[in-house]
Amino acid sequence: MAMHVKTRARRPTAPDRLSVVFGALADPTRRAMLERLRARELTVTELAKPFKMSQPTISKHLKVLERAGLVVRGRDAQFRPRALRAAPLEDANHYLELFRVQWDDRLDRLEAYVARLQQR
Repeated sequence: MAMHVKTRARRPTAPDRLSVVFGALADPTRRAMLERLRARELTVTELAKPFKMSQPTISKHLKVLERAGLVVRGRDAQFRPRALRAAPLEDANHYLELFRVQWDDRLDRLEAYVARLQQR
């Protein structure tokens, strides 16, 4: 006799802002795009130039960066320039900084331990 168990479908929760930023940064192409935008605003065509990808693929990468708040569209609608927006990177850096402090502390303790061993 089969037993039927009612299960309630769980709605996926929306990812938090930091997850979206790290997801955008996970791809090397998107990181390279951000590096190119550090210098100045670029049109989509200028931004896509060094990448051997189709225009739709470039657009998909840009949408991910825009959704993460890392890239914004310029006001010139004819050329659709994109610009870097650094605020989400500051949030990611703040999060990572918590771990850097922990590792610095661990490395300091390791250094002190090695110094004690060398004195023996």
